Amino acid sequence: MISLRPQPHTGVSPDDCRHLSLPPFSRLSRLSLPNLSHNRPSPRLLIRAIDAAQPFDYESHLSQRFTKSTKLKIAIVGFGNFGQFLAKTIVNQGHTVLAHSRSDYSEIAAQLKVSFFKDADDLCEQHPDVILLCTSIISTEFVLRSLPLQRLKRNTLFVDVLSVKEFPKSLFLQILPQDFDILCTHPMFGPESGKESWKGLSFVYDKVRIGNVEGRELRCERFLDIFKNEGCRMVGMSCTEHDRHAAESQFITHTMGRVLEKLNLDSTPINTKGYETLLNLVENTASDSFDLYYGLFMYNKNAMEQLERLDLAFESLKTELFGHLHDVLRKQLFGKAEEGVERPVDRILLPELPQNGRLLSIHSENANKEGS
Repeated sequence: MISLRPQPHTGVSPDDCRHLSLPPFSRLSRLSLPNLSHNRPSPRLLIRAIDAAQPFDYESHLSQRFTKSTKLKIAIVGFGNFGQFLAKTIVNQGHTVLAHSRSDYSEIAAQLKVSFFKDADDLCEQHPDVILLCTSIISTEFVLRSLPLQRLKRNTLFVDVLSVKEFPKSLFLQILPQDFDILCTHPMFGPESGKESWKGLSFVYDKVRIGNVEGRELRCERFLDIFKNEGCRMVGMSCTEHDRHAAESQFITHTMGRVLEKLNLDSTPINTKGYETLLNLVENTASDSFDLYYGLFMYNKNAMEQLERLDLAFESLKTELFGHLHDVLRKQLFGKAEEGVERPVDRILLPELPQNGRLLSIHSENANKEGS
């Protein structure tokens, strides 16, 4: 795209430029054009190229002027429930928020003081400082590849908020141009758990690729400040480490919530605190889309191991339970013969998985005891 701006007192009209065919320019330049009218003086036009594919484009030059007092222009791609949830706080902090989504959220965006763009090209033409991906995990690659990256500023900062981290990191490094910055993040809360306040809630981030330029480093810090200012507990952590911990915590939590949902648990007149906790767990997990839960399983390589361990733990618990039942039946059948004889009851503990992920038999040790 080329912007034409006449210098003062040239008297250039739109008709003068209507039929011009101008070559693309990669840097700020001046071009003297021939007189297009015998009755007017020859104009001199200042031509600025804003093509992000060029190495010295005008926007790249402007980005170096980033200062601490500058508010960010953040484009949220994927303006569903979570995108709207983040937008409220970002707008309240004074940043400019743009939004794009496959569904038409223009009315909701207007209520939140967000500019909504149905077309991704129009969004990118606004040259946001940050592209914040709030898509589902399974649609991230399609959305990222569909963005017209050539219309963005050369060093745009890309941020994701997915519940898995190695997957988006790999996508960003594979698809984004080398000059684009990458920040992988995970707010460990959502519209339900963070609806009252973000204070004390964990926010995990990994500065995957941030240009060693003051303006770009400052832009990254300004984005992180959005969550710092809300009182989040900021946790710097690699994407690999995050996924390992998330499989043990978030995936297990969502799995238990989904299992309990299948039981159709209802509140009772004699709820205990523990039972209330289970009901809250179901509400906080089952209210999320199944795509989110599926993404936690499909795109975190540690999830399968945790699912196997969970299955093994349940079998171990049943074995222990039935073992006690076996002792009760034994006493009923042979109680008099065994009076005065105490039989130790072993508590079966969950064995650790070997490194290759194969399950250990929970019966082997007990079978050996029974046979001895």
